[in-house]
Amino acid sequence: MSQGASLLRVGIAYVIAIGAGLAWLLWGLDSGQLWLDGLIADLIATVVIFAFSRFYGNSTFYDAFWSVIPPLLAFYWWIAADAGVNDVRWWLMMVVLLAWAIRLTANWIRTFPGMHHEDWRYPMVRERAGRFEFVADLMGIHVFPTLQVFAGLVPVYVVATRAGEPLGWLDFVAFGVGLAALALETIADLQMHRFIATRTPGQVMDTGVWSWSRHPNYFGECGIWFSMGLFGLAAWPGAWWVFVGTFAMLAMFLAVSIPMMEQRSLERRPEYARVVERVSLFIPRPPKKRPQEKSRTTTSA
Repeated sequence: MSQGASLLRVGIAYVIAIGAGLAWLLWGLDSGQLWLDGLIADLIATVVIFAFSRFYGNSTFYDAFWSVIPPLLAFYWWIAADAGVNDVRWWLMMVVLLAWAIRLTANWIRTFPGMHHEDWRYPMVRERAGRFEFVADLMGIHVFPTLQVFAGLVPVYVVATRAGEPLGWLDFVAFGVGLAALALETIADLQMHRFIATRTPGQVMDTGVWSWSRHPNYFGECGIWFSMGLFGLAAWPGAWWVFVGTFAMLAMFLAVSIPMMEQRSLERRPEYARVVERVSLFIPRPPKKRPQEKSRTTTSA
């Protein structure tokens, strides 16, 4: 199946999923809590995407869900609450969130070859689950990430529904952190795309921002959610629980995503072991010198 035909099917799935979630918000039972209504609609949409994933035998249908849904939920809460929140804070936050969503979704579209492709982690999750692969597919690949992102949106909900707190310095710190994280993710993606286009078999990426961190894209992703937490804290000073989603994202990347990527890279590219020795795992910092550089420095001294 061509990329265009594949993207059309994914697009149809998203229209139906979003329509199902919206139908619940408009005509479903009212819980009396906007956050809970949003969560239920989010889960309904997730189940629709899961149905498409099972029908086509490819869980790649879920990939862009991570970035498509957050702005829609944010605007729903903002419009439904009509709480008279600080407009400048709201739009500063939404500039970051919308730019993140557009960048991430566009990057997925650019790199998605077609329905014949599926992220290598998805079959691994299903195979490891054995006879419980259906549950692993539903919960591990679809529902859990939805809950993860929803936790990251807790501060967005706070900004969308809580009025009264004036704009302050923390809002601009949050905006700066968000822009910096976006810049890092964008640069990391562009450098990786160029590397993939010209690499030779077995070659590893260890230049540019990838020479300062082995996973700069993940570090930037956590920066986005930290930015959302700062916006939430600005809207509700003292409410440190708004960072629950940030910490959940950090835990997921450090405990699950990064270890899986590291193991795969070491198995497929022996040269990656040398990168591990020199380049920081997560937090960007200057790389250690290569062995030949050390010996050269010692000799010249």
